[in-house]
Amino acid sequence: MTEPNSNYADSRYIQKLILRSLLFLLLGTFAFYYLMPLFVMVTTSLKSLEEIRTGSLIELPREVTFAAWKTAWSGACTGIQCEGLRPYFWNSVLLAVPAVIISTLIGALNGYVIAQWRFKGANLIFSLMLFGCFIPFQVVLLPMARVLGIINLAGSISGLVFVHVIYGIGFTTLFFRNYYVSIPVELVKAAKIDGANFFRIFISIFLPLSLPIIVVTVIWQFTQIWNDFLFGVSFSEAGTQPVTVALNNIVNSTTGVKEYNVDMAAAIIAALPTLLVYVVAGKYFIRGLTAGSVKG
Repeated sequence: MTEPNSNYADSRYIQKLILRSLLFLLLGTFAFYYLMPLFVMVTTSLKSLEEIRTGSLIELPREVTFAAWKTAWSGACTGIQCEGLRPYFWNSVLLAVPAVIISTLIGALNGYVIAQWRFKGANLIFSLMLFGCFIPFQVVLLPMARVLGIINLAGSISGLVFVHVIYGIGFTTLFFRNYYVSIPVELVKAAKIDGANFFRIFISIFLPLSLPIIVVTVIWQFTQIWNDFLFGVSFSEAGTQPVTVALNNIVNSTTGVKEYNVDMAAAIIAALPTLLVYVVAGKYFIRGLTAGSVKG
């Protein structure tokens, strides 16, 4: 009487094993195609030009050299200047760090007010800010250029910080509002009874609970700001350009022999900070999303 049950269990086990193997095969195939361009970029950046011309695109370097990385960092030409990515990389750091901090702080305050301090018109204001998240970059170029000219920030890193803060407030407010709306209102009421004011409640109650959504917002904003090209090329000038604009200039420079290894090394250097952010904090990004940042 037990033999049919045993055969059925074995059959189910084999079926699950086959399905799991097919799933891993499918995921492995997707991962292979996704990572292959990165593999080609890394291997090409470690080859000499002679090896690139005579070898295969996907083969490993016969002799590893970091000369292309050195050139990309400090010697590649962007037009008539041959300073590499180094000054523009630090421009992006000076741009991204304050823009992320300011936009995250303003978004936290906005989300706190809209979610917990139920004033008249809060939903309308939130709807308008949400609408701002979907406005294409191109639409704001001309109005933003006029504003930067009026406040005398055109062509400066401070101007780019201002642009990214303004454009990012809608997203950061959305993240924090949807996170704070899940926090019980009774906490705020109890704090008011104890005499806590607006900022005391925010600093003592909400900020300590906000680590997951802060991580989500910082990763989102840093990635958007660091990888931005349109605002960088539109609102910067020589000496204040971010790394993405410099990378475009290096890749599109056609003086002399085309150095594909330098182009690949420059692309990796430009993308390295965002890759490191996701490698180091990627799991916290997922935790933050599942902790309430998409509720409400």
